[in-house]
Amino acid sequence: MATILYALDSGGEFHSPPMVILHGLFGSADNWRSPIKAWRESRRVIALDLRNHGRSPHVDGMAYDQMAEDVLETLYTLGVERFVLLGHSMGGKVAMNLARRWAERVERLIVADIAPVAYAHGHEEIFAAMHAVERARAQSRREADAAMAQYVSDAVTRQFLATNLVRGEQQTLVWRVDLARIEVDYPAIIAAPGGSDDYPGATLLLRGGRSNYVDAQGIEAARKIFPSLRLETIEDAGHWLHAERFDEFKAKVDAFLG
Repeated sequence: MATILYALDSGGEFHSPPMVILHGLFGSADNWRSPIKAWRESRRVIALDLRNHGRSPHVDGMAYDQMAEDVLETLYTLGVERFVLLGHSMGGKVAMNLARRWAERVERLIVADIAPVAYAHGHEEIFAAMHAVERARAQSRREADAAMAQYVSDAVTRQFLATNLVRGEQQTLVWRVDLARIEVDYPAIIAAPGGSDDYPGATLLLRGGRSNYVDAQGIEAARKIFPSLRLETIEDAGHWLHAERFDEFKAKVDAFLG
């Protein structure tokens, strides 16, 4: 059964189809507030929290078929029939799955720094850092950061993870994401996104020039199932290209959407 997701919806009525945004692993709709503000003058923008993330329900299963069905069911409740679909990382895999299964619903597809392949790399250090915060029963963000720093040296990554911290019982900081379910279903998250048919619609694959997520093999795999693929690179950006170089990211998306 599909899960109804939390939606950050700019609202408004426009001639252009709405833009639906799907975040990556450990992300949320809140990470996309600035892009929503940038695009909401020209179209309705809806950012969703995927299952086990943000304000959405915690449920079993992180398969891409399940997550794509969540998105479609949620959009149905919002009265959205046809839409532009933008997904980053894990959200990009959800977007690819949805577009391949319900091509008639997707006006255009934008995939940010992910390919339709299985990934071998892991997030062991991130899981360890998040569990360290749980063990520390941190009551301040400084304490939480110190706990994570034992496993994750990059401050930007720790700051990103910390966006998932909320105040729980006894003033202890707790994770808003369902860490246990995500960890159990992690093999499904790093797997290929699946889907049935090719998606014939216009597709933009945006990659970061300093990221290793989209290599030659990934591009070849994308071209096979997205025959109308356009590849663009933001040279001075890593995996979080939309946050690192948003002006350039937005310019390329806007040019693609025309």
